[in-house]
This record gives sequence, structure tokens and C-alpha cells, in this order.
Amino acid sequence: MATQNEDPKTAAEPVPDAKSEPALTSATNDANATPAAGQPANATESTTAEKTEIEKPAATATDESAKPEPAAASATTDGAADGAAAGDAAAKSEEPAKPQDSEKKDESAKAEETDKPEVPAKDDVVKPAETTAAPAASAPGVWPEIAEEHPINKLLKLLPDLIKAADGHNEVYGINLDPAGPFHTKLILQKFLRANANDLEKAKSQLGETLKWRGSFKPLAALEDKSDKERYAGLGYVIEVEGVPGSVNKKDVITFNVYGAVKDNKTTFGDVEAEKVVLGRKDEPRDRRFLRWRVALMELGIKKLDLANATQPIPDYGNGPDPYQGIQVHDYLSVSFIRQDPNVKAASKRTIELFSKVYPETLSRKFFVNVPVVMGWMFQAFKLILPKETIKKFTVLSYGNQLAGELGGNVPEVYGGKAGTLEAIGQQTQF
Repeated sequence: MATQNEDPKTAAEPVPDAKSEPALTSATNDANATPAAGQPANATESTTAEKTEIEKPAATATDESAKPEPAAASATTDGAADGAAAGDAAAKSEEPAKPQDSEKKDESAKAEETDKPEVPAKDDVVKPAETTAAPAASAPGVWPEIAEEHPINKLLKLLPDLIKAADGHNEVYGINLDPAGPFHTKLILQKFLRANANDLEKAKSQLGETLKWRGSFKPLAALEDKSDKERYAGLGYVIEVEGVPGSVNKKDVITFNVYGAVKDNKTTFGDVEAEKVVLGRKDEPRDRRFLRWRVALMELGIKKLDLANATQPIPDYGNGPDPYQGIQVHDYLSVSFIRQDPNVKAASKRTIELFSKVYPETLSRKFFVNVPVVMGWMFQAFKLILPKETIKKFTVLSYGNQLAGELGGNVPEVYGGKAGTLEAIGQQTQF
């Protein structure tokens, strides 16, 4: 994804207020999306490297790691050959031999002895400067070999109990988690570990809560919900864009939250605390309409990431970016920042609380666009309460057409690009 800067880029460093919720819908979620931990060293490679260094000091660390066994076998073979030669020489010494032949054999033996490398004492061996190499690149769809004590393997062992505690629910981001540890299960577990800086207990807790929530809320079912299409039409779009500057991906997923399109705050956000709508089946949990729509939009963006067909592993925490994350744009054109609507405030608070818990490592960057310059003081306030890693992902732009400078020319024309309108190229939820 795009490179994250230490401080967000701003036109005048403004940021939305609570009304911006939807802007902050996944703000806290971003906080959990911290980068991930380095892969543990391979003990076997280290031992092999040391062994080879003793037996063949002239070899490089790279050669030793690549061909440890042949080196050892060669040394053993040389020893056996020396022994055989010595025995042969001893046997022939009992027979009368011609003086010239004896002298030639002695000279040959001395030459051979001189050519043999001197094997240093074990305690005198100088170990290579680095005995642990990074794991070799794995084949597509195959996770690199990791140590038994790697956090992923530890979390895998806890998975059966976590699934059981969630009443058997094992789906996260469209992937069914399998304790056997196939590639895509490790992909999801890695996200939870990265979000918690490889803290196993925190990752376990967050994964357990996410499984329980997904089992009861049924977020994938929200993608099929068509009950409020008119209420939320035009508020959210998902597009795919190529050529995002600094991104590791050929194509990136961008979710737009267009809050300026809200016609009535009470109608859109007013029932965030109401649990009076029964969805689909009679036994399906009642839920909050705005929150359910917001979840559906989030799930649509995740669906576009196509995790089920991912082939490249996610690096350990601290070892590189997660390529399976989306970009979010919160557009505040025509939104008033003078007063805080209580309905928007309540929706913002509830969404932030939820997304911070159940959507780790799903966001690479977040843009607030069409934010009045005079609101810059709010961003400074956010710096005091939000994690540093989250702030690094934020960019505030005073004008929408500045977005192309950040995400490239393939964004919609209204954002400074050359693509069509959001309505023409974007996908909405079925709400």
C-alpha cells in the first residue's frame, strides 16, 4: 500500500469533528492496524552454518547454508580416503620396495598433507557474522517455513478453543479458519498478530471477540440486505484503482464515504441505538440500521481485496507492509462543521468502538477531503488521543481535487483524476 509518513499531509492540517464520524468510522480500526513482527531466526540453519564453518572454513556463509550436508559428507569422505591411503602405505611398507618408488610416495604423501586445509579447534572457530538468513521466498499460496514457536503457530493451537467459544463460528473476512493451518488461515491470523504487535494474548482476545461478533451480527449477510436501499443510496462507493503512488499492489481498493450526500441526519443516523428491525429470518438478531449499512460497506471493500485467492504471505510485524488492506476516503463536501448533530455523534462513537475491535489490519491509508481549513485545530486534538501509527495513516485535504496528487490519476474526475464519476465506476451496497 502507500507509504505512510510520520505526520499526515494536510492542506492546513484540518480534521472533522465528531460529526465526521463516518469519517472516523474506522479511525480506531486504523489504530489496530499497526505494522507486524520480525520472523524468528531458523535454529537449524544457524547450527548447520556453524558445522560447515568448522569443516570447510573457506566456504562462504551463503555456500554453507545452501549445501551443509555435502560439505560434511565431503569431509568424512576425505577422512576415509586418508585412512585407506595410510593403510595401503603401511601394507606396502612391509614389502621391499624400490628406493625411487618409496621416495616418490613420500613426496606425494607430503604434498597431499600440505594441500589439506587445517581444521581449527572447535573453540577457535570464528562464526560467520550472521548465521540466520531470512526465510526463502515461498511458492505462491504456500506460507514460508516458520519455527514451532512462531506466534502464528501458537495462535493456531488456540484456534479450536476460540471457535468453540464462538459457538462454532470460524469465518473472518470471508475465510473459514482451519486449525490445521492452511495458507489462508495463517493470512488472517497474521493480521491479528500484526494489529497487536505480535502480542499473543492480545491477538487471541481480539480474534475471539471478532469470531463471536461475526457469528451473531452476520456481516456477510449484510451484503445481501436490500431493505434500505433508498435511505443509504449515494453514501458509499467502492472502486478499484491502478497506479497508486508508492503502493506495492498493482490494483488498490478505495472505499468512499460521501457524507455530503446525506439528506437528513436523523433519517440516516437516528436509529443507531434502536434495535427494532428484524432482518431476514425470524431468528436473525435485531440490529441497528446505520451500523449495519456501514458494516456492509466495509465488507464490500474487504470482498474486493479477494483474500480467498491471495497467494503472497503477509510479512511479520515490522518486516514490511500488508498488501491486503484498503484505502478509505471520507468526503465532507457541503457538510456543516458548526454544530454537532447528536445523531451523527452517536453513530460516530458506536461505529468507531465496533470497528476498532473487529476489523484489524484492514486499512492502509485514510483521507479526509473537502475539510475546511479552519477545522485544522481538530486534527491537532486528534494527535493527542489517537495512536501514533493511526495518525501516520491520516491525510487531511482542504479540496477534493487534491486527492489525485495522493492516489494517482485514476481516481474520479471530481477528485482531480481522469476516471468517471463515482456513480459510474463505483459499486454500492445493496441497502
